Amino acid sequence: GIAGCCAKTTIAPLDRVKILLQAHNHHYKHLGVFSTLRAVPKKEGYLGLYKGNGAMMIRIFPYGAIQFMAFDQYKKVIKKQLGISGHVHQLMAGSMAGITAVICTYPLDMVRVRLAFQVKGEHKYMGIIHAFKMIYTKEGGFPGFYRGLMPTVVGMAPYAGFSFFTFGTLKSIGLAQAPNLLGRPSLDNPDVLVLKTHVNLLCGGIAGAIAQTISYPLDVTRRRMQLGAVLPDSDKCLTMVQTLKYVYQQHGIRRGLYRGLSLNYIRCIPSQAVAFTTYELMKQFLHLN
Repeated sequence: GIAGCCAKTTIAPLDRVKILLQAHNHHYKHLGVFSTLRAVPKKEGYLGLYKGNGAMMIRIFPYGAIQFMAFDQYKKVIKKQLGISGHVHQLMAGSMAGITAVICTYPLDMVRVRLAFQVKGEHKYMGIIHAFKMIYTKEGGFPGFYRGLMPTVVGMAPYAGFSFFTFGTLKSIGLAQAPNLLGRPSLDNPDVLVLKTHVNLLCGGIAGAIAQTISYPLDVTRRRMQLGAVLPDSDKCLTMVQTLKYVYQQHGIRRGLYRGLSLNYIRCIPSQAVAFTTYELMKQFLHLN
């Protein structure tokens, strides 16, 4: 949970800008990534960069906790029950852990996106509780919170899978090939070798970059579906396939399906680096090695 919170707070301003750009917010749609980063504090103050971050923390603590815990549990189950080991079981366990965490915390993500998309002076939702009430009453009750779940699950499987797989593979190769250069004894158990902090950060960053490239179009699809009634063209973005087609036809691949990807590298690489590094450090502090 702490690993998730540290990772997301590091990149909260970039997350807000990403949502504004992905869904073409009319205040910022003519701007690029860095000009939006400059424009938001001018229009909404510096705290504007952290809009929706409270809802993000409420979501990300259980999300991070469930994802990392589920990954360890699924790994054991896949090894024992299916007899699959090596790097493939990390890919499978990572995908399953990501899907589990997403389904459990999806309504919180929905509320966070709605809050982050708002611009000062045009507030439809007054806060987290109000947003929950409004979505529940105006958008069909409980199913309203799960709009865009399908592209999220489809996108999360490769994202979480390749993220854990790449990190695990780099870690095991690094410790096997150059234990003295890249590794050090764990703080809680000298018999266990762990990666040095800067190597951990590097491996986490590479894992984030690879996973992000593979799953990004589905992230754009999810955001558009989540924003739903807030967008003028919401009637064209009702299903995952419809939304993918619509974005591709209207904006193409680079300006549509991969819009904001450069920003996503800037936010995703440090996010995954901090997440994996904090997780490894927390394991040592809590004597889990």
